[in-house]
Amino acid sequence: MAGEVTPDQIMQLGMAFWGSKTLLSAVELGVFSELAKQPLDAEALQSRLGLHPRSTRDFFDALVALGMLDRRNGQYSNTPESDLFLDRAKPTYLGGWLEMVNSRLYRFWGNLTEGLRTGLPQNEVKEGKNFFEDLYSDPQRLKGFLSSMTGLSMGASRKIAAQFPWNQYQTFIDVGSAQSGLAVQVALAHEHITGGGFDLPVTGPIFEAYVQSFGLSSRLRFYPGNFFSDPLPKTQVLSMGHILHDWNLEEKKMLIAKAYEALPQSGALIIFESLIDDERRSNALGLLMSLNMLIELPGGFDYTGADCTAWLREAGFRETRVEHLIGADSMVVGIK
Repeated sequence: MAGEVTPDQIMQLGMAFWGSKTLLSAVELGVFSELAKQPLDAEALQSRLGLHPRSTRDFFDALVALGMLDRRNGQYSNTPESDLFLDRAKPTYLGGWLEMVNSRLYRFWGNLTEGLRTGLPQNEVKEGKNFFEDLYSDPQRLKGFLSSMTGLSMGASRKIAAQFPWNQYQTFIDVGSAQSGLAVQVALAHEHITGGGFDLPVTGPIFEAYVQSFGLSSRLRFYPGNFFSDPLPKTQVLSMGHILHDWNLEEKKMLIAKAYEALPQSGALIIFESLIDDERRSNALGLLMSLNMLIELPGGFDYTGADCTAWLREAGFRETRVEHLIGADSMVVGIK
């Protein structure tokens, strides 16, 4: 029977947090960064990480069984993928996001049942705090968080740079640009493109430093502002990546309307997320991301490509299309 699930699969899914926490602890401890320097045996790796000897062999071998480490002749080493994405010294590091998942979201997801019953966020708000306010008030933490977002979206950013018909346009601005990951990838791939990123003023120095590291300061600039209270910059192409899902339906439609207003005739809006498939059956990550919006925010939710194209049409966009990018990510394009 199609879609049949075995008892073993049920148990694996129910206990999936075992593997998840093993990986998250390995990232927190710096296992992959240490092994990026050289392969080590269990005793040496245990010593380098400052771990108790009782369970370290099980811990390291569990990472082997999970496909995150390799072991040959008693020496542990990174897999090519873990070396590329989980070594803190590399620009492709995704661990910043996983560090945040480990320190924050892991415990908050323990309250998912309460969130489902109440419809209320289950994060620092319950403790009288605000994660995002605290984050944006600490420049060093903010830089690390924005860097992790760049790594998380790198695959999608490169696909957008390669897949969208940039030859038809000259200017481009990423809304909610963070560290400028997408703007940099587009500018690197298309020498004729100029533009930049629009985000809260506090992110400006981080944006500019990242752009400068690629030698793109003459073509990409930072536009400070708040997309709720300020108009969006005028340009031929606007993008919003992992932005709309933070907000409720009224706010989503308002941001799309602002983008429509800022674009010229035939201008384009690119929206990319872990879009839920239209049948709401197969993109589990998109659906789980929407549950994460419940944990994190008062009104956020993820959506399907069909949902988004309907909002774009309602705002006035004359053409819309949905294109898969990479993994769980897809983009919706609207042409004014």
